[in-house]
Amino acid sequence: MVQDGTISIRVNGGHRRVTAGISVADLALELGLEPTKVAVERNLEIVPRSTLADVRVEDGDDFEIVTFVGGG
Repeated sequence: MVQDGTISIRVNGGHRRVTAGISVADLALELGLEPTKVAVERNLEIVPRSTLADVRVEDGDDFEIVTFVGGG
């Protein structure tokens, strides 16, 4: 963590700084995504959607976040 209270993470291959202590659900919202409509992999492990609000983002985490798109 640096002096400004942010941490460094990767999201879908890109570097990003976020506020230390935010939840994965908050991260999704910050990215403009609806937490109930995403699948999240954190450090190669799936994060159950029911726990997104409880799991805290940590410095160095590597996320892959995909959204569900309806259509037909």
